[in-house]
Amino acid sequence: MTMDVLDSVFAGPSDMTDLGNPFRLAVGAQPVACVDVGGTKVAVSVADSHGVRGRVVAPTVKQGARDALGQQVLQLIEQSCASVGLSRAELGAVGVSSCGPFVLNQGCVELAAPNICGGLAGQARGLPNNWSTAVLEAPLRQVFSNVRVENDGIGALQAERRWGALQLDGQPLANCAYVTWSTGIGMGLCVDGHVLRGKNGNAGHAGHLFVSDNQDALCGCGNVGDVEALVAGNAIARRFAHLGFADAAALLTAARAGDAAAVAIVDELCRVMGRTLYNLVVTLDLQRISLGGSVFWHHRDFLLPRLRAHVQGKLPALTAGCELVAAGLGDKVGDYAALALVTS
Repeated sequence: MTMDVLDSVFAGPSDMTDLGNPFRLAVGAQPVACVDVGGTKVAVSVADSHGVRGRVVAPTVKQGARDALGQQVLQLIEQSCASVGLSRAELGAVGVSSCGPFVLNQGCVELAAPNICGGLAGQARGLPNNWSTAVLEAPLRQVFSNVRVENDGIGALQAERRWGALQLDGQPLANCAYVTWSTGIGMGLCVDGHVLRGKNGNAGHAGHLFVSDNQDALCGCGNVGDVEALVAGNAIARRFAHLGFADAAALLTAARAGDAAAVAIVDELCRVMGRTLYNLVVTLDLQRISLGGSVFWHHRDFLLPRLRAHVQGKLPALTAGCELVAAGLGDKVGDYAALALVTS
């Protein structure tokens, strides 16, 4: 599906109301809520026979009681429904695509998320709470009978395999991955046609692989020198603000303009991220990796060749035949990740 077609599908209603259009539910089907929880923002939309609509966005809550995030999601669902003339009671399911890692408490997901929970790395990370986990699923289950929570990498992987870049001749690829380069680093993995989940739904957290002893790279999880601490969007702001690069956008804009210092930093970031992708390919024998996320997406033409250079031609017996591509669902992959969890 091309991006211009995708944009027209996302933009609003049309006469296409059957399941042949993956972004609209069949007429008469119960609407579903699509929730995207990230370290920076929470986005909620409603999907029904008119399409995916009523999108509301708010900064991820990081203060208050430990269930503040779950309560925020409930409020945003209410707002999204109201904006399109639905009541919360009309929803048939709630799909939640969330950053992790997950901890299960009596079967319900809580988030031990480095960019949300200040109790993991302590005051050095500057988060305004001491949470070790953020309660997410339990408040939703008190209101809705059908709730599915998955890691956002898994949700995005499912969406990309159904509607995006992780298909071949209209069929989902059997050996593939989705990788987000955003506030954090997230991944969804599929091997031999099976989406990998692990004991608590945390498979794919390769952003927390140790790759360096660099002492300026403190991750929100408490590790020093993992991938996320070195290259994630919030890591770029922490590590390079003293050089005049206030955030990832400023750094990449300067690099594209030819600033030698910025180019050197970006090349090093791509070396870390590229080697991480190489490790995925040689470990899992992948056919294709789809990349998205705010850091990557807005500068994909600049970053993608640099990432490919760390995979292509390296040990061809394992890397030949594997492609690195931009996400087919573009910057909307997070919205459709949740939709993929609650539609078949």
